[in-house]
Amino acid sequence: MGEFKGFMSYDKQPLPELSLVERLKGHAPFQKRFTKEEASEQGARCMDCGTPFCQTGEPHGRETIGCPIGNYIPEWNDLVYQKDFKTAYERLNETNNFPEFTGRVCPAPCEQSCVMKINRASVAIKGIERTIIDEAFENGWVEPTIPSERKAASVAIVGSGPAGLTAADELNKLGYWVTVYERAREAGGLLMYGIPNMKLDKAVVRRRIKLMEQSGITFITDTEIGVDISKESLEEQFDAIIICTGSQNARDLPLEGRMGMGIHFAMDYLTEQGEYLNGEIETPSISAEGKNVIVIGAGDTGADCVATALRENCKSIVQFNKYTKQPEAIEFDENTYWPLAMPVFKMDYAHNEYEARFGFEPRAYGVQTMRYEVDRIGNVTGVYTQILEETEDGMVVVDGTERHWPADLVLLSIGFIGTETTVPHAFDIQTERNKIVADNKDFKTNQSNIFAAGDARRGQSLVVWAIQEGRAVARAVDEFLNEKTLV
Repeated sequence: MGEFKGFMSYDKQPLPELSLVERLKGHAPFQKRFTKEEASEQGARCMDCGTPFCQTGEPHGRETIGCPIGNYIPEWNDLVYQKDFKTAYERLNETNNFPEFTGRVCPAPCEQSCVMKINRASVAIKGIERTIIDEAFENGWVEPTIPSERKAASVAIVGSGPAGLTAADELNKLGYWVTVYERAREAGGLLMYGIPNMKLDKAVVRRRIKLMEQSGITFITDTEIGVDISKESLEEQFDAIIICTGSQNARDLPLEGRMGMGIHFAMDYLTEQGEYLNGEIETPSISAEGKNVIVIGAGDTGADCVATALRENCKSIVQFNKYTKQPEAIEFDENTYWPLAMPVFKMDYAHNEYEARFGFEPRAYGVQTMRYEVDRIGNVTGVYTQILEETEDGMVVVDGTERHWPADLVLLSIGFIGTETTVPHAFDIQTERNKIVADNKDFKTNQSNIFAAGDARRGQSLVVWAIQEGRAVARAVDEFLNEKTLV
């Protein structure tokens, strides 16, 4: 598998990137693919380990061990090492419907679970995957998948995020007539409107949507189910319905001053920026230009807000992290956390960009927001915080550590509490803790012909889990419709 002792001969290399100065001039993608030679060398590092944990795909609390969609990672690593990119693409395409998405935005739990991660850098799995699919598109190997025969049955999918797109792709391959409904102007859901252009070029999303249309899938956009179309109308037209509306109900931070103007959910900000760059709106109502920005929340969405605000030429940014700063990786002699991610300090792309412009990273650690400061006419002017300290009893506020941070724009990026209620209410679907009730075997809701998958069912998660759910719900719907036909 790969080159004998290749991991001892070659170091792990990151994907090439635009310079930190150059990429801040616009919203162009900051990462590029490996060359064939670079990818081959990285593939050579994949060793013949007894059990490839990179393929495990098991949930562990809020983390994931390995790839949930079961990619044949060692196989296509070896094929790339041999520079057989066409066969590598064919193997990748067997398990992953959209490697051009995961190769760009997935946090790569496969790399954290790589056996080499025990005491050295993992194989560059994500970068190799990105290179395989880019090579496939460049060579015309990715073609529409038109089924040889069409079934009589039809399926409606509500939501065109990664789960909905995957379910549509799989059901179309099986011969079903598939229609995907999306309330936004363009299909793609989170991929189109929630992830900034510099991480995922929208031309990449549109390219895949076009392929799916050429394969026979119908997309109806600018249409909200439960508002523009009723449950009864859908049930008259389709034999089964799949709800893939995601988990977009943002978690709020209702402190004193919350009603002040200038306090927004992070996803509202990112979505508007996406609409603006797509030419859907003339001027965003939420802008960071010339402002002191506070981002509350330490996750990827918060980092995306930092990167976007930088490109809007904000005055300053601080990203609050309620936890203490993690130790540097050099302090660990071996990875006792494997196959989970090591709890070590890391800089995201946005933090590197901020440091390049301002000379220091934008995060503040151990920070608990206490209240918002609002002026007499209702505009937010700042945020008051206190320091949090980790103890044996958990996180506690340290007395006497109150601090004021100036802010003209506050973005709340503290996660999501579940799916929005419009569709569940319209379809009389049972929910629990803001998630649609449906198990991971048949994916059925309390309505016999309605299924649910993705973040709407499982809660906020990774793109690879959405793809896994989309594939699984497609199998469940196929079984349901086959049984229905037999009856």
